[in-house]
Amino acid sequence: MPHFALVESVRQELNIPIATLLDTKGPEIRTGALKDDKKVTLKLEKVSKSFAKIETDEVTHALNEIDLTLNSGEFISLVGPSGCGKSTILRLVAGLIVPTKGTVSVDGKEVKEPSPERGMVFQKPTLFPWLTVEKNIAFSLRMQGKLKGNEDKVKRMIDVIGLEAFKDDYPDQLSGGMAQRVALVRSLINEPDILLLDEPLGALDAFTRMNMQDEILKIWYEKQQLAIMVTHDVDEAIYMGTRVLVMDANPGRIVDDIKIDQTYPRDRSSQAFVEYRNRILNQLHFGGNS
Repeated sequence: MPHFALVESVRQELNIPIATLLDTKGPEIRTGALKDDKKVTLKLEKVSKSFAKIETDEVTHALNEIDLTLNSGEFISLVGPSGCGKSTILRLVAGLIVPTKGTVSVDGKEVKEPSPERGMVFQKPTLFPWLTVEKNIAFSLRMQGKLKGNEDKVKRMIDVIGLEAFKDDYPDQLSGGMAQRVALVRSLINEPDILLLDEPLGALDAFTRMNMQDEILKIWYEKQQLAIMVTHDVDEAIYMGTRVLVMDANPGRIVDDIKIDQTYPRDRSSQAFVEYRNRILNQLHFGGNS
């Protein structure tokens, strides 16, 4: 990946302007740290999003009149077929795009641009290949002039993901699971109010994926942010979510909002888990009796 493209990818993940990434001093930017007693409310009100192809005049209606209210402490799983607007919702909340109609707001303030208060993690980890694990994790703090006095925070994040022995390694020396853990905590180190996860585990093997599900849940449970995750894995959605939003396409819309009334960690073989799975699969037109 060319360096500028990589910088742009990291800018989207960290929600920091490119000018800041390229400025080694870095202006003072508020990190949006979640205070112990701070709660946020995210609202999508009659949100529609369409995309036009200029060369064909074709219009794709990605989302149609989405109404949602989400709060700190919730872990929202978004499931549905490709093209139903799951990732579009994340990009709207991140401020990377704006609605065609309707409003997206956090605590009554309309979202119109990216903010470090909303951190995003993508399926493919976007790490700087010339920085070590430790320096990748510390990157956004250094760019904001906030690294001094927060060195212990960086160390704790490395410990949380179990990479103390690899802190001086470079991305090309890491496995896919290791690199994704680094990308995750690099976003989390700013303690965003809202954590956006766009299929963050989709490229991992099954064993690593299950371990990472627990890692993400531990970090989320400690901070009690609002987390919103896109996944194609129904079991993953149930295992991790406090709510599962089932979507359908043409146009993108929410067809079911399921509260998962189970404590963590969850037993994937329990009768309740199986019933949730069957309900979601039926909504997705796959059926399910086991």
